[in-house]
Amino acid sequence: MFEAVEELVAEHADLEKKLADPSVHADQANARKLNKRYAELTPIVATYRSWKQTGDDMETARELAADDPDFAAEVKDLERQREELTEKLRLLLVPRDPSDDKDVILEIKAGAGGDESALFAGDLLRMYLRYAERVGWKTEIIDATESELGGYKDVQVAVKARGQIEPGQGVWARLKYEGGVHRVQRVPATESQGRIHTSAAGVLVTPEAEEVDVEINPNDLRIDVYRSSGPGGQSVNTTDSAVRITHLPTGVVASCQNEKSQLQNKEQALRILRSRLLAMAQEEAEREAADARRSQVRTVDRSEKIRTYNFPENRISDHRVGFKAYNLDQVLDGDLAAVIQACVDADSAAKLAAA
Repeated sequence: MFEAVEELVAEHADLEKKLADPSVHADQANARKLNKRYAELTPIVATYRSWKQTGDDMETARELAADDPDFAAEVKDLERQREELTEKLRLLLVPRDPSDDKDVILEIKAGAGGDESALFAGDLLRMYLRYAERVGWKTEIIDATESELGGYKDVQVAVKARGQIEPGQGVWARLKYEGGVHRVQRVPATESQGRIHTSAAGVLVTPEAEEVDVEINPNDLRIDVYRSSGPGGQSVNTTDSAVRITHLPTGVVASCQNEKSQLQNKEQALRILRSRLLAMAQEEAEREAADARRSQVRTVDRSEKIRTYNFPENRISDHRVGFKAYNLDQVLDGDLAAVIQACVDADSAAKLAAA
């Protein structure tokens, strides 16, 4: 069943030899690439070796049990271990998203529902910031447009991992399932008669692109400057520091007005633009593939309602995977692990079935 793993074991051994050579580390970019691949293969190789060893031990225990019945219990225990290792190895061999270890730019936009939608966008922002804090990620609000009641019409946040990333635990690997329309059902603060309203906010998650990921021709950019709007310091609303960049070939637009200088806003807008163009290129490549999106939980259709937050019942429901829990207050405080894991498990199961 796992014959192909032998090739990965050989690749792992070859990488180990290369990384032990001091000359390899003279090229830092290549060394990082080799280290990354070595880290990806290490859990597969370790699990495979345990799987093989357990199989050998099981055969030995069966031979001994033929002469001594006391070994029968050991055989059953080893069979159970073998089954567990088989399933673990199957999951480790699921094709990985090449962007899984990337950081992300997460955008939240108020949708239908006016001020209530903007307040809900603020709740979602707090939820993601708290979740990032729980798992040890860094966050940076790149740009934000606040509403009059204290929520957000639009907010963009960079989320970054710290230190060494375990396979499958990168920021994109966990947050990529958050993209879509999030619906809330509750009594708005502006509702005087206690009626439950439904509103929504959109979440867009894109892997943050490095300059080497996306090549942008400066001639393809139209850069407009304008006066910042909203609350701010002394320089805000008085100078043309806000920047809007349009990528002419695709029509993709990115803007930023939060920084004090035009140059800083331009750099932040370019950062957002690169990530959006990378996401567009990846989605186009996936659409062209024969099995495009068949093994994906996340949908390209951003209008699809992926999740409902029901305040009267303290219930959260993810409509893609059938997840339901009655701890909405805890989830909004950043306890997102179970919700995200349900999406990860469904995605893995779909990929295994496709394979």
